[in-house]
Amino acid sequence: MKTSLALAAVLALVAGSAHADGLSANLSLTSKYKYRGQDQSDVEKDLVPAIQGGFDYANGGFYLGNWNSSIGFAHGTEMDVYGGYKGEAGALGYDVGVLTYYYPGTGATPLNTTEVYGGISYSLFSAKYSHTVSSKYFGIEDGQGTGYLDLAANWEFASGTTLNAHVGFTRFSGGAKDVGAVNYTDYKLGVTKDLGNGFSVSAAYVGADKDGDWGKVNKDRAILTLTKAM
Repeated sequence: MKTSLALAAVLALVAGSAHADGLSANLSLTSKYKYRGQDQSDVEKDLVPAIQGGFDYANGGFYLGNWNSSIGFAHGTEMDVYGGYKGEAGALGYDVGVLTYYYPGTGATPLNTTEVYGGISYSLFSAKYSHTVSSKYFGIEDGQGTGYLDLAANWEFASGTTLNAHVGFTRFSGGAKDVGAVNYTDYKLGVTKDLGNGFSVSAAYVGADKDGDWGKVNKDRAILTLTKAM
Protein backbone atom coordinates (compact mmCIF):
# COMPACT_ATOMS: atom_id res chain seq x y z
CA MET A 1 0.00 0.00 0.00
CA LYS A 2 -0.45 2.59 0.74
CA THR A 3 -0.30 5.70 2.78
CA SER A 4 0.77 4.74 6.27
CA LEU A 5 0.63 7.14 9.20
CA ALA A 6 4.27 7.97 8.52
CA LEU A 7 3.74 8.80 4.83
CA ALA A 8 0.53 10.65 5.62
CA ALA A 9 2.46 12.84 8.04
CA VAL A 10 5.08 13.64 5.41
CA LEU A 11 2.46 14.41 2.74
CA ALA A 12 0.69 16.67 5.22
CA LEU A 13 3.90 18.64 5.70
CA VAL A 14 4.31 18.98 1.93
CA ALA A 15 0.70 19.82 1.07
CA GLY A 16 0.01 21.98 4.10
CA SER A 17 -3.23 22.30 6.00
CA ALA A 18 -5.35 23.33 3.03
CA HIS A 19 -6.41 19.75 2.43
CA ALA A 20 -7.61 19.08 5.97
CA ASP A 21 -11.13 18.84 4.48
CA GLY A 22 -12.16 18.32 0.87
CA LEU A 23 -10.55 16.44 -1.99
CA SER A 24 -6.79 15.85 -2.28
CA ALA A 25 -4.62 13.69 -4.49
CA ASN A 26 -1.09 12.38 -4.75
CA LEU A 27 1.04 10.98 -7.56
CA SER A 28 4.43 9.27 -7.23
CA LEU A 29 7.14 7.67 -9.29
CA THR A 30 9.29 5.27 -7.27
CA SER A 31 12.34 3.24 -8.26
CA LYS A 32 11.07 0.11 -6.46
CA TYR A 33 7.80 -0.66 -4.70
CA LYS A 34 8.18 -2.41 -1.36
CA TYR A 35 5.35 -3.01 1.09
CA ARG A 36 6.00 -4.07 4.64
CA GLY A 37 9.59 -4.64 3.60
CA GLN A 38 8.75 -6.99 0.73
CA ASP A 39 9.25 -6.47 -3.01
CA GLN A 40 6.09 -6.00 -5.07
CA SER A 41 7.96 -6.52 -8.36
CA ASP A 42 10.79 -8.59 -9.87
CA VAL A 43 12.98 -9.71 -6.94
CA GLU A 44 15.99 -10.10 -9.24
CA LYS A 45 16.13 -6.36 -9.97
CA ASP A 46 16.92 -3.41 -7.71
CA LEU A 47 15.35 -0.98 -10.19
CA VAL A 48 11.74 -1.62 -11.25
CA PRO A 49 9.97 1.77 -11.49
CA ALA A 50 6.37 1.93 -10.31
CA ILE A 51 3.73 4.61 -10.83
CA GLN A 52 1.54 5.21 -7.78
CA GLY A 53 -1.22 7.59 -6.85
CA GLY A 54 -4.56 8.11 -5.23
CA PHE A 55 -7.35 10.37 -4.06
CA ASP A 56 -8.70 11.22 -0.61
CA TYR A 57 -11.87 12.96 0.49
CA ALA A 58 -12.12 14.23 4.07
CA ASN A 59 -14.99 15.91 5.89
CA GLY A 60 -15.13 16.62 9.61
CA GLY A 61 -12.68 13.87 10.48
CA PHE A 62 -14.27 11.21 8.27
CA TYR A 63 -12.37 10.20 5.16
CA LEU A 64 -12.56 7.93 2.11
CA GLY A 65 -9.67 7.14 -0.18
CA ASN A 66 -8.28 5.14 -3.04
CA TRP A 67 -4.60 4.36 -3.72
CA ASN A 68 -3.16 2.47 -6.69
CA SER A 69 0.19 1.13 -7.85
CA SER A 70 1.72 -0.77 -10.69
CA ILE A 71 3.12 -4.11 -9.45
CA GLY A 72 4.92 -7.13 -10.84
CA PHE A 73 2.14 -9.71 -10.41
CA ALA A 74 -1.67 -10.07 -10.43
CA HIS A 75 -2.04 -8.47 -13.88
CA GLY A 76 0.16 -5.57 -12.85
CA THR A 77 -2.23 -3.51 -10.71
CA GLU A 78 -2.98 -3.02 -7.03
CA MET A 79 -6.01 -0.96 -5.99
CA ASP A 80 -6.66 -0.05 -2.35
CA VAL A 81 -9.90 1.39 -0.97
CA TYR A 82 -10.16 2.65 2.60
CA GLY A 83 -12.25 4.75 4.92
CA GLY A 84 -12.22 5.83 8.52
CA TYR A 85 -12.18 8.61 11.04
CA LYS A 86 -9.27 10.63 12.38
CA GLY A 87 -9.06 13.34 14.98
CA GLU A 88 -7.19 14.73 17.93
CA ALA A 89 -7.52 14.46 21.69
CA GLY A 90 -5.28 17.17 23.04
CA ALA A 91 -1.78 16.57 21.70
CA LEU A 92 -2.64 12.99 20.70
CA GLY A 93 -3.82 12.19 17.19
CA TYR A 94 -5.86 9.07 16.41
CA ASP A 95 -7.03 7.25 13.30
CA VAL A 96 -9.32 4.22 12.90
CA GLY A 97 -10.60 2.61 9.73
CA VAL A 98 -10.86 -0.29 7.33
CA LEU A 99 -8.75 -0.99 4.23
CA THR A 100 -9.22 -3.44 1.35
CA TYR A 101 -6.36 -4.36 -0.98
CA TYR A 102 -7.85 -5.33 -4.34
CA TYR A 103 -6.03 -6.99 -7.24
CA PRO A 104 -8.23 -6.86 -10.36
CA GLY A 105 -8.11 -9.51 -13.03
CA THR A 106 -8.87 -13.18 -13.47
CA GLY A 107 -7.03 -15.37 -11.00
CA ALA A 108 -5.98 -12.51 -8.72
CA THR A 109 -8.95 -12.73 -6.32
CA PRO A 110 -7.13 -14.93 -3.73
CA LEU A 111 -4.72 -12.03 -3.08
CA ASN A 112 -7.49 -9.65 -2.00
CA THR A 113 -7.13 -8.75 1.68
CA THR A 114 -9.12 -6.66 4.16
CA GLU A 115 -7.77 -5.15 7.39
CA VAL A 116 -9.13 -2.99 10.18
CA TYR A 117 -6.66 -0.59 11.74
CA GLY A 118 -6.12 1.87 14.55
CA GLY A 119 -3.33 4.36 14.98
CA ILE A 120 -2.11 7.06 17.33
CA SER A 121 0.41 9.86 16.86
CA TYR A 122 2.20 12.25 19.18
CA SER A 123 4.67 14.90 18.10
CA LEU A 124 7.01 13.20 15.61
CA PHE A 125 6.06 9.62 16.65
CA SER A 126 3.29 7.35 15.41
CA ALA A 127 2.06 3.80 15.93
CA LYS A 128 -0.50 1.86 13.91
CA TYR A 129 -1.87 -1.67 14.26
CA SER A 130 -3.58 -3.47 11.35
CA HIS A 131 -5.57 -6.68 11.83
CA THR A 132 -6.58 -8.99 8.97
CA VAL A 133 -10.30 -9.82 8.89
CA SER A 134 -10.38 -11.53 5.48
CA SER A 135 -9.88 -15.30 5.29
CA LYS A 136 -6.55 -14.90 3.46
CA TYR A 137 -3.57 -12.59 3.95
CA PHE A 138 -2.38 -11.62 0.46
CA GLY A 139 -3.01 -15.16 -0.75
CA ILE A 140 -1.75 -16.97 2.35
CA GLU A 141 -4.37 -19.47 3.51
CA ASP A 142 -5.98 -19.07 6.96
CA GLY A 143 -4.49 -15.58 7.28
CA GLN A 144 -7.39 -14.17 9.27
CA GLY A 145 -6.06 -12.80 12.55
CA THR A 146 -2.65 -11.83 11.17
CA GLY A 147 -1.44 -8.57 12.71
CA TYR A 148 0.96 -5.83 11.65
CA LEU A 149 2.43 -3.19 13.97
CA ASP A 150 3.93 -0.08 12.35
CA LEU A 151 6.13 2.19 14.51
CA ALA A 152 7.47 5.36 12.89
CA ALA A 153 9.11 8.71 13.53
CA ASN A 154 9.33 11.70 11.20
CA TRP A 155 11.67 14.47 12.33
CA GLU A 156 11.98 17.72 10.39
CA PHE A 157 15.59 18.38 11.40
CA ALA A 158 16.02 21.24 8.90
CA SER A 159 13.52 23.42 7.11
CA GLY A 160 11.74 21.25 4.53
CA THR A 161 13.92 18.21 5.25
CA THR A 162 12.50 15.30 7.25
CA LEU A 163 14.21 12.19 8.60
CA ASN A 164 11.95 9.12 8.23
CA ALA A 165 12.44 6.05 10.43
CA HIS A 166 10.19 3.01 10.60
CA VAL A 167 10.10 -0.52 11.98
CA GLY A 168 7.24 -2.96 11.35
CA PHE A 169 6.35 -6.33 12.80
CA THR A 170 4.30 -8.93 10.89
CA ARG A 171 2.87 -11.64 13.16
CA PHE A 172 0.94 -14.34 11.34
CA SER A 173 -2.12 -16.17 12.60
CA GLY A 174 -1.75 -19.75 13.77
CA GLY A 175 -3.41 -21.01 10.61
CA ALA A 176 -1.02 -19.06 8.37
CA LYS A 177 1.96 -20.40 10.31
CA ASP A 178 0.62 -23.92 9.80
CA VAL A 179 0.93 -23.47 6.03
CA GLY A 180 4.48 -22.12 6.28
CA ALA A 181 4.23 -18.35 6.90
CA VAL A 182 7.11 -17.03 9.02
CA ASN A 183 6.95 -13.90 11.20
CA TYR A 184 9.37 -11.17 10.19
CA THR A 185 10.40 -7.57 10.91
CA ASP A 186 10.84 -4.83 8.31
CA TYR A 187 12.58 -1.48 8.53
CA LYS A 188 13.15 1.82 6.76
CA LEU A 189 15.49 4.76 7.19
CA GLY A 190 15.28 7.69 4.81
CA VAL A 191 15.08 11.42 4.17
CA THR A 192 12.31 13.41 2.48
CA LYS A 193 12.93 16.87 0.97
CA ASP A 194 10.11 19.33 0.31
CA LEU A 195 10.82 20.88 -3.11
CA GLY A 196 7.92 23.32 -2.96
CA ASN A 197 4.65 23.56 -4.92
CA GLY A 198 3.56 20.17 -3.57
CA PHE A 199 6.60 18.30 -4.84
CA SER A 200 8.87 16.21 -2.64
CA VAL A 201 11.68 13.73 -3.19
CA SER A 202 12.74 10.95 -0.84
CA ALA A 203 15.59 8.50 -0.56
CA ALA A 204 15.30 5.48 1.72
CA TYR A 205 16.97 2.23 2.69
CA VAL A 206 14.22 -0.40 3.04
CA GLY A 207 14.25 -4.10 3.81
CA ALA A 208 13.30 -6.95 6.11
CA ASP A 209 14.86 -9.80 8.04
CA LYS A 210 14.20 -13.54 7.64
CA ASP A 211 15.43 -13.57 4.04
CA GLY A 212 16.50 -17.14 4.70
CA ASP A 213 12.79 -18.01 4.93
CA TRP A 214 11.34 -15.48 2.49
CA GLY A 215 14.16 -15.23 -0.04
CA LYS A 216 15.04 -12.17 -2.12
CA VAL A 217 11.59 -10.61 -1.63
CA ASN A 218 12.92 -9.37 1.74
CA LYS A 219 16.20 -8.06 0.32
CA ASP A 220 17.39 -4.60 1.41
CA ARG A 221 16.92 -1.95 -1.30
CA ALA A 222 17.84 1.71 -1.82
CA ILE A 223 14.70 3.46 -3.10
CA LEU A 224 14.16 6.90 -4.64
CA THR A 225 10.68 8.43 -4.91
CA LEU A 226 9.33 11.65 -6.44
CA THR A 227 5.89 12.72 -5.18
CA LYS A 228 3.41 15.44 -6.09
CA ALA A 229 0.74 16.20 -3.48
CA MET A 230 -2.32 18.11 -4.72
